[in-house]
Amino acid sequence: MNSDSEEDNLIETSSEGELSSSEDESEDASLESARNWCGVDVSVLTPAPPKFPFTGNPGIKVSLRQSDDPLDYFCLFFDDEVISFIAKETNSFAEEHFSNLELTPSTRALQWKDVTSEELKRFISLLILQGIVQKPTKKWFWSKRPILCTPFFGNVMNEKRYSLIMKFLNFQSSNDSEDESPSNNKLKKIGKFHSMLMQ
Repeated sequence: MNSDSEEDNLIETSSEGELSSSEDESEDASLESARNWCGVDVSVLTPAPPKFPFTGNPGIKVSLRQSDDPLDYFCLFFDDEVISFIAKETNSFAEEHFSNLELTPSTRALQWKDVTSEELKRFISLLILQGIVQKPTKKWFWSKRPILCTPFFGNVMNEKRYSLIMKFLNFQSSNDSEDESPSNNKLKKIGKFHSMLMQ
């Protein structure tokens, strides 16, 4: 019995070897045909595709008064309308969240108060700054240990308030997105916000 299985293995191995060698031969043949040079008649060249003149007006359509201040560029996209929209949606989301929960007296969410536009601007500034000043955990930005401390964060906003805003930060009310299925619109959670930025 053992010798039969060995013979079968040898037959399979040799047939596999034959297949791979025939594959190599066909690849070599196709490479040989690709290497055959032929003359090109340069007197009859295909015409170049037509050039269509660009008629758009690229670039930013607003004047920045020759400013080099990065805040001016930020305010081009995050103007008062966008900031107040985010604040409104964040407050609505927090209110909806609290209405669906039974809160205990020790719940941190009871400390929630509506976000104002000015507070949201400070929050966004801290988010941007966290991309520059990097630390392994969020808590370390508010650490008071001398080796870790970055007092600017605590001066702008305390850690609890920052965490609460981060928890409820929202760009679209749940009522607006109920009629669209996720397969139809992948950006539905930021759809309105995105269209405001693109204006």
